[in-house]
Amino acid sequence: MHDEPAQFGAGKDDVEVRQRLVVIPPLCVAFKSDVRLFAPHSERTVEVEVIAARPDLSGKLSLNAPEGWSVSPASQPFQLKSAGEREMLSFTVKAPAAGPPVDFTASADVNGRAFNTGRIDIRYDHIPYQVLQPQARMRAVSVEIQTRGHRIGYVPGAGDSVAASLEQMGFVVTALAGADLTPEKLHGLDAVVIGIRAFNVRRDLAAGLPALFAFAEAGGTVVVQYNRPDGIQASQLAPFELKLSGDRVTDENAAVTFLAPEHPVLNSPNKITAADFEGWVQERGIYFPSQWDEHFVPLLACSDPGEAPLKGGLLVAPYGKGRFIYTGLAWFRQLPAGVPGAYRLFANMVAPSE
Repeated sequence: MHDEPAQFGAGKDDVEVRQRLVVIPPLCVAFKSDVRLFAPHSERTVEVEVIAARPDLSGKLSLNAPEGWSVSPASQPFQLKSAGEREMLSFTVKAPAAGPPVDFTASADVNGRAFNTGRIDIRYDHIPYQVLQPQARMRAVSVEIQTRGHRIGYVPGAGDSVAASLEQMGFVVTALAGADLTPEKLHGLDAVVIGIRAFNVRRDLAAGLPALFAFAEAGGTVVVQYNRPDGIQASQLAPFELKLSGDRVTDENAAVTFLAPEHPVLNSPNKITAADFEGWVQERGIYFPSQWDEHFVPLLACSDPGEAPLKGGLLVAPYGKGRFIYTGLAWFRQLPAGVPGAYRLFANMVAPSE
């Protein structure tokens, strides 16, 4: 059990704080990564952490093996002597041929009892303390992905896990602040990706735009993910005119038309087909641009039922020796969900220009 008793005499005034009694298991388990990518028939290490909530715990940890996948060893012993102690255990997982995503779970056996949940503590001043205990889960994907380029800079926005997804593809990712958008700091990168709503929540990006545009002009790739049209903290988002809107496609299964099927972003290093838009979750994209300069080439069109096709989900403009991309597609949902085609297309987007 986890009990946070009432507190009295806090601060200058006597107050009483009441919190629910929270029942927790003696230990919890957590995968190191929420998503793990595998080349077909390849082996990769999967790490799982065991965390004690009470002292003197020992047992064995095992992973499930979805059909076609294998795990070695079958189980791993652990011993935790004190509450709060952690131990990271490694398993070798072998993938089958390319196929749809699967979920791995982990189970810790202690004296014949199985424990398979994680723990998330939510503490904010404006809401009661809460403990979430979801089942520990990892999404595994066996997918053929070709990549070009190696080093990517990522400018965080309102919060997403796209940077971690890029690392899963094998890229070396460097977090960039607004002050890092200088020729010296950008030198050596192959691509720079701007996180979701970055231009809505950050005031430190506008000053770095000239260096970012110069980076693309010299041969780099810049990818800007979606922003809301209201509250933009910069006078421009791209080296060419671009007007955002509230346009969106909420049907995650909406048919996708290829407007420029021979464009490099749809062909290199991965050949993108309609199959890459299968299995998307929640939506195709949001806040699509509604107007753009003729330098931008719209690559895709899709729409909700009964509505006109929207062409602003993926816009690519050549810029000097490089390219500038603006995309309203919902990568921040697809990549954490392990959608294979989303990874393949994003790998094309961050690839150096040919």
